[in-house]
Amino acid sequence: MHADGYDPLDPKGNITIKWDLLQSNSDTNDVKVSLLNFQLYRHIELPGWKLGWEWLGKEVIWSIQGAEATEQGNCSRFKGGQLPHCCEKKPLIVDLLPGAPYNIQTSNCCKGGVLSSMIQDPTKYAAVFQMNIGAGGVADSDFDMPQNFSLGVPGYTCAKPVQVAPSKYSSDGGRRWTQALGTWNVTCIYSQYQASTSPKCCVSLSAFYNDSIVHCPKCSCSCQGLSGSKCIWRNTIAIATSKRLKSRAAIDSEMHTNYSGWNLVALHPNLKSLTQVFSFNYHPLNQYGHINDSGMFWGVEYYNDMLLQEGEVGNVQSEMLLHKDEGIFSFREGWVFPKRILFNGDECVMPPPGDYPRLPKNTARAASFTLSIIFSSLFMLLIIFAC
Repeated sequence: MHADGYDPLDPKGNITIKWDLLQSNSDTNDVKVSLLNFQLYRHIELPGWKLGWEWLGKEVIWSIQGAEATEQGNCSRFKGGQLPHCCEKKPLIVDLLPGAPYNIQTSNCCKGGVLSSMIQDPTKYAAVFQMNIGAGGVADSDFDMPQNFSLGVPGYTCAKPVQVAPSKYSSDGGRRWTQALGTWNVTCIYSQYQASTSPKCCVSLSAFYNDSIVHCPKCSCSCQGLSGSKCIWRNTIAIATSKRLKSRAAIDSEMHTNYSGWNLVALHPNLKSLTQVFSFNYHPLNQYGHINDSGMFWGVEYYNDMLLQEGEVGNVQSEMLLHKDEGIFSFREGWVFPKRILFNGDECVMPPPGDYPRLPKNTARAASFTLSIIFSSLFMLLIIFAC
């Protein structure tokens, strides 16, 4: 595992692959595989996960429900009868699409590989499929756990399988419990540095009390000559919260991206005094007890949970009401703006603090008597681009 995968906002976040051996016969084994997204705010978007591993012997997948292998592979050693579903030494398994035939479904399948985060939608954080596997025609009742697991999603690295206490399953309304013959967990963690050589988003700031707009830093997506970096320059787009300022949309193919189930994490010193959020869902990320300066925002389902490509409909916006704590509240030094922004789990490049919009000197005194503030949506301040 990589140390750069540690996330202080989600210190226990991971995706766990749970492998349950349900039944073992003389020449085949039945297994149940579960992918569980235990991350608070990171989720798997389309095209979804593509689970891979390496068999230690000559195992084959005779049949599978709730998923499918991308390749059948070379099954020429099997003569007559039905061929296995997959004979690959290193199979790649993908989720079924919504609407798959009922007779090949399992519970928690068929979402096209999409996994929601724990906070955003705890009912859709898991994917499950079942397989009947054999030793490729060789009589062998021993079960060997495969190795070298991968998720097929950039940025994720998986550890070795670890045998844990067997999973238990209830039946007859909880009156009877059965358990797996063996259970193994594979833990996968995310590293933004492994996912991309350069940041995927940057932040532009504006304020109703200042006509200036702070654009994304010029080198947001790297100016160090890294391969694959394609920059959107600081004068490409400007987004303002003031009705007096009109937005200018960038004409850039990299902006033509839709985000479904988007989320945004913000670190702000006064989120602990948040009283109401309009038009968005919100959940605090107070992972360290008394420290409550981080929170997660995401869209309301069927209303604004889809962020479309750039243009007139390419934005979602909201307002939130923050109670003013006169002991710490100030409009000075960009206090009203967030200190960190993460979009869909990736850290965005912030403008230099010294460039944040500031109050005109003659209005600073009047602003200090404000009892509460309406903080314009952070989402209006984001510029998303692919690198």
